[in-house]
Amino acid sequence: MTIFPERVFSGIQPTGHLHLGNYLGAIVKFVALQETHECLFCVVDLHAITVAQDPVELRKAIRRIAAAYIASGVDPVKNIIFSQSQVGEHAELAWVFNCVARLGWLNRMTQFKEKAGKDRENVSVGLFAYPDLMAADILLYRATHVPVGEDQKQHIELARDIAHKFNNDFAASIVANGHDGPFFPLPEPLIQGPAARVMSLRDGAKKMSKSDPSDFSRINLSDDAEAIAQKVRKAKTDAEPLPCEIAGLAGRPEAENLVGIYAALVDGSREDVLLEFGGAQFSAFKNALVEVAVAKLGSVGGEMRRLENDPAYIDNILREGAQRARNLARPVMDQVKDILGLIR
Repeated sequence: MTIFPERVFSGIQPTGHLHLGNYLGAIVKFVALQETHECLFCVVDLHAITVAQDPVELRKAIRRIAAAYIASGVDPVKNIIFSQSQVGEHAELAWVFNCVARLGWLNRMTQFKEKAGKDRENVSVGLFAYPDLMAADILLYRATHVPVGEDQKQHIELARDIAHKFNNDFAASIVANGHDGPFFPLPEPLIQGPAARVMSLRDGAKKMSKSDPSDFSRINLSDDAEAIAQKVRKAKTDAEPLPCEIAGLAGRPEAENLVGIYAALVDGSREDVLLEFGGAQFSAFKNALVEVAVAKLGSVGGEMRRLENDPAYIDNILREGAQRARNLARPVMDQVKDILGLIR
């Protein structure tokens, strides 16, 4: 039976500005995982082009994601940081998986339905099939764990289905080519904690989003201290003071969101936050949240801006990372071709 060493893969699309939700829901986890796992952190730019992009802005956004990784504490020497399009094996394996995955599986993907809306006949084939590319991203490195938010769990389940079907469909060829068990692992999602789902500062019922037209709905990682303070103080709240217990947050989405953000930034629990601030008015709580947010995010934003002003450094990190990624990816892709009966 094949034993797969624990390996983490994850990626972020270079679209819009990274915000607090991306930081708490993904990047903080990346920083922690590098202490315990072999990790690959990708800028998934091929996913970005499933919808129209401005080429000049896309190139800047790719560098911005890489800068955010590094500024937040991801070590580019200890980990592999690269952009997806620099490693052609991602697209090569994605085509194989297009031939393994079933149409019905993709039709059930809820994110496609949300993104396509009522105009699904006019969206790109790439937007429909991008879960197959996501599966290729993960399985190309035979990654065993993928840190994701709850909304991405369905895509990891699809990657598992694809891996399982490939292993079953080509079981005899896998053995004939010298493997004593399944070729691909069934990757496990590492679902984030309760702070991962950071909501809009203007509407506690909506997830914080890069695409929200209001910049005051989110704290961007590139925001300076003044912008962070302004957005926190303008965040929507209700007229009641903070409750003393978790049950008191029920039906108060904006209060619950701000308490959750504070707890995540101090690496504590919502119970601890309410123990400290229960009964306080939001004005006092927001002042405390400003201090915490500026202390935590101010240095990240400053380092991001410094790195973005040195594109040659970022490009070199991405090139070196891509070479290291290809060193892992090419042998896997060669073995896939052998298993399929393709000539290489």
